[in-house]
Amino acid sequence: MTQLIENTIRFVKTELKDAEGGHDWFHIERVYKNTLLIAKTENVDIEIVSLSALLHDIADPKFYDGDETVGPTKAREFLFKENVDSKIIEHVVAIIENISFKNSLESGVKFTSKELEVVQDADRLDAIGAIGIARCFNYGGFKNRALYNPEIKPNLNMSKEEYKSSEAPTINHFYEKLLLLKDKMNTKTGKQIAEKRHQFMELYLTQFYGEWQGKL
Repeated sequence: MTQLIENTIRFVKTELKDAEGGHDWFHIERVYKNTLLIAKTENVDIEIVSLSALLHDIADPKFYDGDETVGPTKAREFLFKENVDSKIIEHVVAIIENISFKNSLESGVKFTSKELEVVQDADRLDAIGAIGIARCFNYGGFKNRALYNPEIKPNLNMSKEEYKSSEAPTINHFYEKLLLLKDKMNTKTGKQIAEKRHQFMELYLTQFYGEWQGKL
């Protein structure tokens, strides 16, 4: 591990020491590990994907009144202080700006790179499967949302702004995001892992509805 990566880990741990449980250091660590795993089979700059994974949620807009500029600004300032090459800084910042699911709800030309594809897959993998379910309900509890309300149907055609302002029950989030991620994976490794985690979520939902209805 390079000194820069060590410094970045230390910085992120400090910044996120009081973070909500689904967006804390351990989320970052899992995404970092997923990134290194996927990068083994992709032709990418390992320093760029490592830095992007570690800094991708340094200031999630959800916790900053929807402000999407805080994270990229913090990341840029940190990397500048670490004397990182400006081209690397701009690439990392571009990944942070374009990684999120909500930005995929917008149309128009977007930044793309193999490095973005790898880190995006790594981040999305942490949103599905057993941990994805745990994170989903943790955030729903953090926002005091209902677990489920049969009368409130998922919105399957949300705009970015609708997605950001949604207060729907937690189960709806499975249909509005989590179950959609399998088909949005970029890499072969990401797709393989996502398939398994997707199946687990479907099994979970079957069990959930059975228990809800008093059948299981």
